[in-house]
Amino acid sequence: MRDRADFERYVEQRSDRLLRTAYLLCRNWATAEDLLQTALAKAWMAWRRVGENPDPYVYRILVNTHASWWRRRWRGEQPVGVLPEPAVGDSADLLGSRDAVRQALTCLPPKQRAVIVLRYFADLGDAQIAEILGCSAATVRSQASRALARLRVDSAARSAMSLEG
Repeated sequence: MRDRADFERYVEQRSDRLLRTAYLLCRNWATAEDLLQTALAKAWMAWRRVGENPDPYVYRILVNTHASWWRRRWRGEQPVGVLPEPAVGDSADLLGSRDAVRQALTCLPPKQRAVIVLRYFADLGDAQIAEILGCSAATVRSQASRALARLRVDSAARSAMSLEG
């Protein structure tokens, strides 16, 4: 049986990784923080029923909550043009590659985006992703294949356009 101390340890150990996953799903830090807080609140409510490895359960809550927000087109916060304080500590090259990844993820449908984020950024296997998304491992592999093919085509198209210009 799990208790409050187990949950607190889990949150301390995994919150950074879960927050990065939430950000990659919704592409906004404020929304990602809200998404993670909501997912952890839901996980807390079921914590005693969660097995020895809570990651698949929590990732599934994260993905399902994001999907329900996306379906409802939840817009709790609105982005502003001017940030209240400047970002510090990122190099220009790193920002460029991060932006390229964000833009690439934006072109994918939500399920393909979830598969790519969970596979390549959360380092989960096909079976774990399938459990989180409620589908088969074959579906995970086909969604990943389609997403990667789409990213390759989009990348090639962008490169061709930049060479022509």
